[in-house]
Amino acid sequence: MKDKNIIWLYLFLAATIADLTFLIEGNSSMRFYSKPLILLGLILYFYQITKPIASTLLTKSILGALIFSWIGDILLMWSHLFVYGLGAFLMAHVCYIIGFRLSQKPENRLGEMNFVKSFFYNLPIYLGAALVFYLVNPNLGNMKIPVIAYIIVIVSMVATARDRFKKCDAASFWQVFIGAILFFISDGIIAISRFYKQFPESGILIMGTYATAQLLIVMGIRSYLIGKK
Repeated sequence: MKDKNIIWLYLFLAATIADLTFLIEGNSSMRFYSKPLILLGLILYFYQITKPIASTLLTKSILGALIFSWIGDILLMWSHLFVYGLGAFLMAHVCYIIGFRLSQKPENRLGEMNFVKSFFYNLPIYLGAALVFYLVNPNLGNMKIPVIAYIIVIVSMVATARDRFKKCDAASFWQVFIGAILFFISDGIIAISRFYKQFPESGILIMGTYATAQLLIVMGIRSYLIGKK
């Protein structure tokens, strides 16, 4: 079954390489074919490997995150649909937050949670988000409220991924956490290139970190599910 399902990872890899190649060549028209296939490969892979537990909230939340991300990828191909793409990715991060919460050992009691320690552990994430907002804020205009809402949600997603430390197996934690960080970096580059300063390498950096992020998150959740068996 593993050998049969890996074909969808090959689709993901081939689409990612093709999309990055079209970016380097400046071939925007061909990206209408390559970009949607990236997440489609991961969606089909995750769907196939989680068929036996398709009814669980964890599976539904991660699959929902991938589908919303796929919708966001498509919407962001048109600049005038940026706010709708932002909304789709916001929903994707909400789904990831739910999935990350479910894929860890729960706290037995509220008193066992050390909120001060958690805040300081997550402080670099908060500072990174604050820096990005500081840079883009003067040029946001009527996008300020949507961007603030998005920043809050993506920061929560990354913080939730970090909070899985020692609450799941190490392989699952690091894959998901690094994936979440790369997702944050990818979105930060989008914000900077759109609202602060455009630079030639932004497209490659955005898609490279984004595709790697999504793959790592999927493989991290897969590792968690294998560890539960």
